[in-house]
Amino acid sequence: MDFKPEICFVASEMYPFSKTGGLADVIGVLPLTLHKMGYNVCVITPFYGRIATSEFSPHLVYEDMKVGYPWPEISADVFRAKFYGMPVYFIDRGEYYDRRYYYCTYKGDYFDNCERFIFFCRAAMALMKKMGSPPKIVHSHDWHAALINSYIYYQKRHDPFWEDTATIFTIHNLAFQGRFSVRLFWDSGLPYEAWNMDGVEFYDSFNLLKGGIAHADLVTTVSPSYAGEILTPEFGCGLEGILQKRSTDLMGILNGADYNVWNPGKDKYLEANYTAKNLEGKFACKKDLIQNLCLSSRLMHRPVLGFIGRLRSQKGIDLLLEIIPELVKKDVGVAVLGEGDAEYEASLMNLVELYPDHVAGLVGYTEEMAHKIQAGTDIFLMPSRYEPCGLTQMYSLRYGTPPVATAVGGLKDTIVPYPNEKSTGFIFENSTSNDLLQAMEKALALFEDKDAWAKLQARGMKADFSWKRSAELYIKAYQSIGYDQIDSKNKDKKTSSSI
Repeated sequence: MDFKPEICFVASEMYPFSKTGGLADVIGVLPLTLHKMGYNVCVITPFYGRIATSEFSPHLVYEDMKVGYPWPEISADVFRAKFYGMPVYFIDRGEYYDRRYYYCTYKGDYFDNCERFIFFCRAAMALMKKMGSPPKIVHSHDWHAALINSYIYYQKRHDPFWEDTATIFTIHNLAFQGRFSVRLFWDSGLPYEAWNMDGVEFYDSFNLLKGGIAHADLVTTVSPSYAGEILTPEFGCGLEGILQKRSTDLMGILNGADYNVWNPGKDKYLEANYTAKNLEGKFACKKDLIQNLCLSSRLMHRPVLGFIGRLRSQKGIDLLLEIIPELVKKDVGVAVLGEGDAEYEASLMNLVELYPDHVAGLVGYTEEMAHKIQAGTDIFLMPSRYEPCGLTQMYSLRYGTPPVATAVGGLKDTIVPYPNEKSTGFIFENSTSNDLLQAMEKALALFEDKDAWAKLQARGMKADFSWKRSAELYIKAYQSIGYDQIDSKNKDKKTSSSI
């Protein structure tokens, strides 16, 4: 193989090829930022049946690559595409990945998710060996890729190929752990000794995410505040014990925003573009959104609130649904985009029927509508009960749509709360509908003061959460676990480009 990466990302989704949430956004931009900074980087991800690849023309590089899970003769095909010059490798095995959805349907998780992602991890290991030169850093993400860390940890004992490879594991959401039956451990290829309370065992179940925490050289979260929160029972999701044991190897690095994609000054989805110096285009975007959603034209002169996210209790959608009648009394509009639990989807649709002039609910997700809501609303809502980082509040700040958010995780790290001369949004402490309503009332009161509101918008639009700063922190993290042999060619290639 002609390309020998030094840093190898392994993740279950990557924008624009595949996406269900923020993980895809991160993998779509962090590796590319490092690539543009001059590092030899690649990404390994599954080849899903509905993957968006037409623009980048993937081609087959390996056919029937031996993987050996769950049977010795099983194999994978490997495709490669160039993503703005950076190689992306796709692990293909039809019965595992050629499905309409990535992880689940409305009936629940796929019954074979454990096998699917054990296979993915082992295929990624096989591919890295095919490349001929071991990567210096393997950076895996979330439970789907967590076992990479366990495999390398134990392989180092008898396979010299991996002896100089360091591993880093990033937790995007601790609540999703990949817990499965103990019987699946015995066929995973891990040694018997991995089954213990400091390894992959978790209350008699096989916990893939716990394996990543236990065996990676370094564990990171996607915001500094979340790194502290998960050491506590309130946010630790049962894993606070092992996280406390690994606390000296745990750090939080704030995600960045991809301003090439999320920039109202050049956003291809918007009715009109605009900047912090000239917000006229935002009014055109609001008019376009109101017309698209069939809301009352009267709302052009009243606040319209936006919510984009999974309709699950984590995101606090139930808190928003509970106060919508009160918001309607205040002549406020609400636009919701997302999908999730059936009960919340049904409640949302009921509210749309009750208040068709004020409430719009779109079950599902499209990039176009996400951009239109960010630009066309006045206030953005993130009433999350926990939020490892959050990206949408960073987008809303850039789009001049001040957020109202809970004081958790990355929301605390990115929003300067009102009142403050540097404020960019509104924060409330407790995850209750009453606290959300009180925070909303503060925002609505300030909205009436046009000069003060314009200054709040301008400060938010100037806030900089570009990926270059985050990428530099990741390089320091890599160096802390031994990545200190950057060749001179790469040093010369480094640029100050940001994404």
